[in-house]
Amino acid sequence: MRILMVDDDQKLCDVLKRGLVEEAYAVDCVHNGEDGEYYAESSPYDLIILDIMLPKQNGIDVCRNLRRKKIKTPILMLTAKDTVEDRVKGLDTGADDYLVKPFAFSELLARVRALLRRDASSKTAELKAGDLVLNTVTRQVTWQQNQLDLTTKEYAILEYLMRNPGAVITRGMIEEHAWNYDFDSISNLVDVYIRRIRQKIHPEQGKNIIRTIRGTGYRLVA
Repeated sequence: MRILMVDDDQKLCDVLKRGLVEEAYAVDCVHNGEDGEYYAESSPYDLIILDIMLPKQNGIDVCRNLRRKKIKTPILMLTAKDTVEDRVKGLDTGADDYLVKPFAFSELLARVRALLRRDASSKTAELKAGDLVLNTVTRQVTWQQNQLDLTTKEYAILEYLMRNPGAVITRGMIEEHAWNYDFDSISNLVDVYIRRIRQKIHPEQGKNIIRTIRGTGYRLVA
């Protein structure tokens, strides 16, 4: 899953980015409202973490502009303002959730997971495709009840495929959701990671679970 973080506190951004990357999210950070709006319009993010007090353009205006442009990406607002009026204003402009600074990283993670589940067909923490089970809270993945030892990036790619079972997922779509803005799309890393994931699921059956769609990408089947 790919997250855009818009906050002018670069130290906070660096800390949160490291934590989110360790949880298998791809993260882009920008530090003013104009860049935040531009990035949100230019790339398909799964979630936007947006501060209100920003240089060049505040978070309220960024949120309002994105919603006017029909960008429906979930928005989690971070702010030091904690009055009821401030929270209501943020939510009324189109934000999906509101978190007041300072906050515990564990609470941020829980809210991120909840927002990413909001539009999913299943509201539980578990994603299932036949005997393949992925828990988005514990990040444990099992195949026929045997736990798989996946790297952070392997987990991120598999989670994306499992959130879209049966759909044809192109290599470009995987790149956009599992890597950040700086990823070199010329490389064949996606194919390399898919081969590793298949092997870890099962040396023989892995190809039947994640199937190659020639010339296009991949499809996960139950």
